[in-house]
Amino acid sequence: MSDDIRVLLVDDQQLIRLGFRMVLEAAPGVTVVGEAADGEAALEQVAALRPDVVLMDVRMPRTDGVTATARISARHPEVRVIVLTTFDLDEYAFGALDAGASGFLLKDVEGVELIRAVRAVAAGDAVLSPRITREVLARRASEPRSLAESDPAEDLTPREVDVFRAIARGLTNGEIAAELHLGEATVKTRVGRILGKLGARDRVQAVIIAHRHGYVPPPDRAGTADPLRPPGGTTQ
Repeated sequence: MSDDIRVLLVDDQQLIRLGFRMVLEAAPGVTVVGEAADGEAALEQVAALRPDVVLMDVRMPRTDGVTATARISARHPEVRVIVLTTFDLDEYAFGALDAGASGFLLKDVEGVELIRAVRAVAAGDAVLSPRITREVLARRASEPRSLAESDPAEDLTPREVDVFRAIARGLTNGEIAAELHLGEATVKTRVGRILGKLGARDRVQAVIIAHRHGYVPPPDRAGTADPLRPPGGTTQ
């Protein structure tokens, strides 16, 4: 039990929380440790329960999911947040990604994909559908960049650059390990070092940095899997 992924459910609709609880509690290695009906209660629950992953609705009374995500990221950076929304191009959800969320799922996500997403985010990966990935990268990678802005990856070793490029292509730690012939534990350690050197909060930011600085082709010309795709290559 102590090694289970601890999940906090945050949504103002009790039936949605109940549905997610039923799906997650049927999955081996996942435990729902609590629920909250708004962002303010979520902050209190995170402090008290220290979950590994928070499933966070973005539109709620009192404190919305964007504000709650930002505060959780600032106060508890080890806690991963997956934002939930009804609409796949929800501006609130984009705000939550900026605030530190590691994933974005639609509320009608299939149970198997929900479980897979929780496990992926708990392991340090990020989860976005290909359509959302393209939108995020289009918005962030096209932001003006000063010619004097230094390359944030200049301190990476050649091997770390290989891992960085793989992260930007959306590969999970296991896939990176297989492709680069490394142990998965080694990849996990290198990913942590890379994020630290980049000054990136998480893999979402790392992908944006990679695209802004030309470490991978733009999404519409990459010819490979979309970055940050849900594990297993499926979409919402």
